[in-house]
Amino acid sequence: MKKLFLSAIMLVGLAFSTQAQDISKNALGLRLGDNDGFGGEVSYQRGLSKNNRLELDLGWRNSKNVDAFKLVGLYQWVWNIDGGFNWYAGLGGGVGSWSYDQGGFSDSGTIILAAADLGIEYNFKEAPIQLSLDFRPEFYLNSEDYREDSFGPDIALGIRYRW
Repeated sequence: MKKLFLSAIMLVGLAFSTQAQDISKNALGLRLGDNDGFGGEVSYQRGLSKNNRLELDLGWRNSKNVDAFKLVGLYQWVWNIDGGFNWYAGLGGGVGSWSYDQGGFSDSGTIILAAADLGIEYNFKEAPIQLSLDFRPEFYLNSEDYREDSFGPDIALGIRYRW
């Protein structure tokens, strides 16, 4: 157990001691994944410093029986791996709204959530394009009608234009 704990501390120390790559001031694109049935999200990233940024994601769903939207904001820390690859971690929260109407039964409500994310990204040198893959667990604070388990993990692929 001591070896595992010591290894974890060394890994975290190494991660925080690596040099940060300059991140783009702005990036706009799509985040495509499961995302609790929301499907795709429009994603915007704003660089705040050399290794921190803010990410805002707007997801929506408009189908025959369900209409919903969700806005999530995350503060992210970004670390350089090598050769255009970065990994990142973030914390944040979000809000949303949903409505359901099928077979004479209808319901609606709001969503309040806390979120975290962990991912890896590649910034192309030849073009202002960024590809990312991340895991975002979301904890719904008032979801008894929207989700029974109050927890929505999401794995998504992102593609963004950087400037």
